[in-house]
Amino acid sequence: MNVLILEDQINTQLWLKEIVQTAFSTTQISITDSLAKAIHLTNSHQFDLALIDFKLPDGTGVELIEHIKHHHHTTLCVIISAIGDDDQVVTALSKGADGYMMKDQLESILIKQLQQLLQGIPALSPTIARRLMHHFYQSRPNPTAPCILTEREKEVLIQISQGLRNHEVAEILNIAECTVASHIKSIYQKLNISSRAEAANYATHIGIHIPMQSKRK
Repeated sequence: MNVLILEDQINTQLWLKEIVQTAFSTTQISITDSLAKAIHLTNSHQFDLALIDFKLPDGTGVELIEHIKHHHHTTLCVIISAIGDDDQVVTALSKGADGYMMKDQLESILIKQLQQLLQGIPALSPTIARRLMHHFYQSRPNPTAPCILTEREKEVLIQISQGLRNHEVAEILNIAECTVASHIKSIYQKLNISSRAEAANYATHIGIHIPMQSKRK
């Protein structure tokens, strides 16, 4: 078992190393503290498992997940973070994460979840699993959504679903930034959502597809 740990706090690095050594009897562990160093390591080594912090000094763990999944399809990638808000969890999982674990859960649970990864079971903290269920229940498709959104609101929805900021949407659609904010408020109210992650989920499920020519470069 060849494991990569990406974590910028030394104490947490040592803690994660002990957990990995307990979970797997034969393990080679590489530890790094920045996104750039982790990418360099994955370019020269094949890892079976990567434990990745979400927020890093030079980026996010999601960027490493995207890089790994593009080059090494078999590497299991798990976010392990002290923060687990809905946007972060959905973003990480949508980019290919094989799990999302919280640092404050019991070590015994962390160890068991890492072991279960090898059996194809996603490593999700109980609190994360419950929140995901609630998130997708709240953001379940609304079949009347295409009808209740205006054409301009649909255009704004397409743009924010790509992660564009208000001023970027304003520039693309040639409208004022305050107008974009007004449209987003209306979209959130009509669809009963509260984040861009939920907006992207709705755009997919209600059939509002992102045109290739409008995707962010």
